Amino acid sequence: MGLFLVKRFLTLLATLVGTSVVVFLVMEILPGNAAQVLLGPDASPQAVQALTIKLGLNQPALERYWHWASGLLVGNLGQSYAYSTPVIDLIRERLALTVPLAVLAMACTIVLALLVGVTAAARHNKMGDVGLMSLAQVGIAIPNFWFAILLILLFSVKLQWFSAGGFDGWGDGVFEGLKSLLLPALSLAVVQAAILARFTRSAVLEVMREDFVRTARAKGVSRRAVLWTHVLRNALIPVITVMGMQFSELLAGTIVVENVFYLPGLGRLIFQAIGNRDLIVVRDSVMLLAAMVVIVNFVVDILYAVIDPRVKASDI
Repeated sequence: MGLFLVKRFLTLLATLVGTSVVVFLVMEILPGNAAQVLLGPDASPQAVQALTIKLGLNQPALERYWHWASGLLVGNLGQSYAYSTPVIDLIRERLALTVPLAVLAMACTIVLALLVGVTAAARHNKMGDVGLMSLAQVGIAIPNFWFAILLILLFSVKLQWFSAGGFDGWGDGVFEGLKSLLLPALSLAVVQAAILARFTRSAVLEVMREDFVRTARAKGVSRRAVLWTHVLRNALIPVITVMGMQFSELLAGTIVVENVFYLPGLGRLIFQAIGNRDLIVVRDSVMLLAAMVVIVNFVVDILYAVIDPRVKASDI
C-alpha cells in the first residue's frame, strides 16, 4: 500500500506541474495586451508601456512562470488587473457558490442514476428497462445549457416556483440558498446521471449473474433485498470510479451553467476575466479547477484501492 500511495502521489505532482505549464503557455499565446485592454483603445503608447512594466508583462516568460508558480505554492495568487483585489479573495468568494453547486449536482446525479440504473437492471429486457435506457440516451444527448433554459421556462416562467437566476448568498439560510441552486444543479446533473445510470445498470447486471446472488435467493431472501443490499453494494465498486470522474466534470461544467443562471460563481468569474483580459485571474482560476480535478481523481484512486485490494496489487 505504501508503494502504491507513493507512486500515485508522484503522479499527482507531475500532473499538477504539467498542468501549470500548459495553462501558462495557453495564456501566453492569447492575442491582445492586458495593459491596452485595461486602459482602453485611446490610451497613449507611453501609458500602455508604463502599465505593462507595472504589471510585469515585459519580463521574460520563464521568469513570469516561475514567479507565478512559486506564488501558487505559498498561496500568493497576485492582484487582479481589473478588480485591483487579491485574486485569492475573489476566488474564495466565488467558491462559496461553485463548490456547493457541484456537490448538490453530484448528489442529484447519484440519486437519479442509482434509481434509474438499478430499476432498469431489475426489469432487464422488459419495457421498463427499454424505456428508462431510452430516456438515459436522450439525457446524454441534451446539452446542459439547453436543458437549463428548459428548466427556467418551466419552473421559473410558467410555474414560478423558482427564481430564473441570480444568487442572494447564504444570508437568508441554507434552504433558500440550496433552492436557488437546485435548477442549476439539475441542469448539470442530467447528462452525468444519464451516463452513470447506464454504467450502474451494466454493473448491477454483471453482479446479478454471480453465484452468491442465486444462493441468497435460494435461502429465501427477497428479490428487492438482494438487489438493493447484496447486489448494489458489490456493483458500486467500479461505479465509484465513474462518480469521481463525474464530480470533476461537474466542477469544470459550472462555467456554462453559471452564466445561464447568472450565478456569481467561479465559472462566471473566469468568463468575466477573459472578457476583461484579466490574465492572472484566468490563470489562477483555471489552475484551481484543474488542480481540483486532479486531486479528486487521486482521492478516487485511493478509495478504489481501499475498496478493492486487487487494484493496488496489480499496480505494484
